[in-house]
Amino acid sequence: MARYVKISTIGSRNLVLGIDLDLNEAVQTMKEHLRRKVQEVLPDRPDLIVLPEVCDAPPNYPRERLFDFYEARGDSILTMFSEIAREHSCHIAYPRMRKLADGTWRNSVELIGRNGEIIGAYNKNHPTCGEISDFQVLSGNEAPILQCDFGTVGMAICFDLNFEQLRLQYEQSRPDLLVFVSMYHGGIMQQYWAYSCTAHFVSAISNSYPSQIISPLGHVLRTNTNYFDSFTETVNLDCVVCHLDGHWEKLEAIKKKYGSKIRIFEPGNLGTVQISSESDEFTIQTIVQEFELELARDYFQRSLEFQTIPEHVGTLNG
Repeated sequence: MARYVKISTIGSRNLVLGIDLDLNEAVQTMKEHLRRKVQEVLPDRPDLIVLPEVCDAPPNYPRERLFDFYEARGDSILTMFSEIAREHSCHIAYPRMRKLADGTWRNSVELIGRNGEIIGAYNKNHPTCGEISDFQVLSGNEAPILQCDFGTVGMAICFDLNFEQLRLQYEQSRPDLLVFVSMYHGGIMQQYWAYSCTAHFVSAISNSYPSQIISPLGHVLRTNTNYFDSFTETVNLDCVVCHLDGHWEKLEAIKKKYGSKIRIFEPGNLGTVQISSESDEFTIQTIVQEFELELARDYFQRSLEFQTIPEHVGTLNG
């Protein structure tokens, strides 16, 4: 059945703080800034709020001052977001520089659940050379799939978007939603990740780059603007992507039988369509089984296997 999820993304610039400001006062000022940014989207009653990479880091602080700030901050902003999540029954993706029990640092996103508890965390698998050398940030080595009440979530942070090793893991684990927090945009890679992983994709990006929500077909559904750095959009996660080959008549039969209870979106040029259940009567998997639909990823894999059968491969290159 339709699985509507209301997602808010906040693409604001990080707050500049006075270098000589008392550290406790600096932390309190940052907390109030982030509280105000989240309060801008709370009236929409989102299921998930996403903030940008290291959203609580003053961008003008030099390294030593920045780590003094992190030490003074501790988990206080995490606690604040947990209280907001519990009070407003929403999930919050909170990106920050995080100190682990062994004293080492990770560039992380922590996903807070509706009850204020931590569902899980993702550590940036591919920090930049500068992060490693100048800030002693260690690479993460896992790509966990986090379970929310609306579906499954995978995550990526900034530089991660350049590395297919991580993307291929998500292609295999198939999350419903990819959360991307960053200081850079990534250009076509955002849409490519959404399409290759057949997942909805939400980005929260600082530094005046647009934050977006993208469909599993790589279609941009919504973006923030020069006037408003945050927005809320509803997406339906109960969907599949199929190739047109072998499905023309089936798609016609589906629409004839179910009408507006099914949505078929075809963006052009790709040869694939997104099919979603818009009804509370059945899930999209019911339609997949009833009409024996083949998912696009399975179609491509079957095509590859068929192409590489020895008798289907030419021996002459001339």
